[in-house]
Parts: sequence; C-alpha cells; structure tokens
Amino acid sequence: QVQLVESGGGLVQAGGSLTLSCTASGTFFRDNVMGWYRQAPGKQRELVATISSGGRINYADSGKGRFTISRDNAKATVVLQMNSLKPEDTAVYYCNARRVEFPPYDDWGQGTQVTVSS
Repeated sequence: QVQLVESGGGLVQAGGSLTLSCTASGTFFRDNVMGWYRQAPGKQRELVATISSGGRINYADSGKGRFTISRDNAKATVVLQMNSLKPEDTAVYYCNARRVEFPPYDDWGQGTQVTVSS
C-alpha cells in the first residue's frame, strides 16, 4: 500500500500555470504506474496523465502540449506541470499509484482543487 499526498493546487487565471506535486510513502514504490486524474463537478473522474517507473508516459488528449508529467523515483514523487490553463481544466486533481506485480495496489491521494478563472 502507498500513501499519497498532493500539493500545489489553487486558483489561477486562464493562460496561467500551476505545478502539482504528489509524494508517496510506503513500500514498493518501484515498478508501478503513477498518474494524475481529475474530476469536475457533475462529471466522472478522468485520466490526465500517467508515467511508469520506466518513464513511459501517456497523456489524455485534453492535456497534450500543455501538461508535462515527471517522476523522481528516488524521492518517490510525481509532478504535473500545467501550462496554458483553461477554465475547463477546473477540477479536483487526484494522484494515483497503481502496481500490478505483487504486492499489488491501487491507491489515491485526497485530491487538490485546481480552479481556472476566465
């Protein structure tokens, strides 16, 4: 099991930038996939970006060219740099850690609010 703590959310004007950080604690941080997901009011939680421990990255179309995900395995952190933010990016952003190999886990952070004003 992994405990995740997010930080870096806030209020920003359209066109601005925010950096979200997620720090993991617990064992078996390696050989997993870390990701950021978001959930806007009245909508389902959706993928933003994921990154494997080997550095394989996947972005949702909504963030391609604007968002950058990275991770530091030694520090057990994953960072989402968000640029050119739009009002439609407003949501609660959640950090996720998922591991298939033993011991498996699928854990979530508490979420951090991102609000983009027009």
